[in-house]
Amino acid sequence: MAKRLIPSLNRVLVEKILPPTKTNTGILLPEKASKLNSGKVVAVGPGGRDRAGNLIPVTVKEGDSVLLPEFGGTQVKLGEKEFILYRDEDILGTLHD
Repeated sequence: MAKRLIPSLNRVLVEKILPPTKTNTGILLPEKASKLNSGKVVAVGPGGRDRAGNLIPVTVKEGDSVLLPEFGGTQVKLGEKEFILYRDEDILGTLHD
């Protein structure tokens, strides 16, 4: 079984960030409390090519926190972890503190 995946072309491998289910004091949070669909970029492909053959680099880099669409992507399981593979243009934006 593969332990590492390097995406091809303009694909981005994302590990979804799961919102906390309870506070530090132990209060359970409802599922709808934090609806932000975000993830952390684990790996990126080299980028796509335009009609002239020029390389179009991927807009995100490893370690970026990104905003993800509610639906889409391809589920990938490597070992015990689950990831989602998106196209670069499907990622809605990057999140900054």
